[in-house]
Amino acid sequence: MPDQTRPFPAPDLPPRAGVGLKPQHYAEILATAPDLGFFEVHAENYMGAGGPPHRYLTAIRERYPLSLHGVALSIGGPRPLNRDHLARLRGLIDRYQPAVFSEHLAWSTHDAGYLNDLLPLPYTDETLQLVCDHVDEVQEAVGRRMLLENPSTYLAFTESTWDEIDFIAEIARRTGCGLLLDVNNVQVTCTNQMRDPGYYIDRYPHHAVGEIHLGGHDEDRDEAGRPLLIDSHDRPVDGPVWALYARTINRGGRKPTLIEWDNDVPAWAELQAEAHRAEAAMAQAEWAHDILV
Repeated sequence: MPDQTRPFPAPDLPPRAGVGLKPQHYAEILATAPDLGFFEVHAENYMGAGGPPHRYLTAIRERYPLSLHGVALSIGGPRPLNRDHLARLRGLIDRYQPAVFSEHLAWSTHDAGYLNDLLPLPYTDETLQLVCDHVDEVQEAVGRRMLLENPSTYLAFTESTWDEIDFIAEIARRTGCGLLLDVNNVQVTCTNQMRDPGYYIDRYPHHAVGEIHLGGHDEDRDEAGRPLLIDSHDRPVDGPVWALYARTINRGGRKPTLIEWDNDVPAWAELQAEAHRAEAAMAQAEWAHDILV
């Protein structure tokens, strides 16, 4: 079991590209020490007390900054937050001192237990207060500011009275949390709801963004023959998302950027190449911005 008493320094997440850490890549990463900005892990995969996952994560954390990304808090759910889960999360944060911790603007719990999905919320005053209360509770429990990720959605609720960006910005204003801007989620949501993703990016509160996510999506058609994008995280980032990312950097500046690839995970060389592409895109967007101004 790794030494849980040895403190890690808690550096800021550098404004570079990182990747999601996957078990099939542990050995190659430690053997080659790739030039990357950071790694990100799903918190729930490391909530056990010890074993190989912790041995590898400890070794990698000694070399790289870490981003911790949660998927099971159900911040938008009507039920109280799971206090045992929050305690385990606090223990993990204390153990590895990640540079950032993030979660989703979504719900995933019901009376029957956990659902294997991140489900959307109606944007109402009632939901806003619920989410703000939960974000406050999380930040108090883990002892630090969290980042909240914009969702990928496939429909809009008729009862919503808030625009999504205004809703997210108000959560950040009331709670002091930061934001995780998932650019692929913007492309997915805006395509599915026939909105302009560029306009979404232009209006987003970039001053609160602490990290960016990029990922791949699947393409389908709905019953009316319109484009339907599925947030699948199982392939490279596509062209429109790269273009939207360049627009994001032009608006908000260089930010830590994660390549999310959670399903059909490729060989390490392909994943690393996606991270290098993100770093090149950051540099190109900054160069273009400097030329224009």
